[in-house]
Amino acid sequence: MTIEFDDKGKFFTDVITKVTVPAIIQTVTQRIHGKLHVRPDQRLKDELDINEKFLAVTDATIYSFDGQVLYQCKFVSIQRTQIVWVIPESEVLGSTNESGEK
Repeated sequence: MTIEFDDKGKFFTDVITKVTVPAIIQTVTQRIHGKLHVRPDQRLKDELDINEKFLAVTDATIYSFDGQVLYQCKFVSIQRTQIVWVIPESEVLGSTNESGEK
């Protein structure tokens, strides 16, 4: 890791700090519950709008169309063109998760 300082004392590193956002991601064929990673000064939408082919998701559970768990993994990369919608879990109101819990 390198750290550089400018004349005003601001430092720069090659490590990018991000905030974890638990979210539900609906793709064309599956629903994924996991954590997205957003820079502290950006909105989730800003992260989704970045011009990269894949979106990284950690601590993911991937569900089939009928709600059955297909996979659980520490990391999955989702092709952005396959994403239909994304909901931060903090925005879900009064619904139940895949196991029927509130």
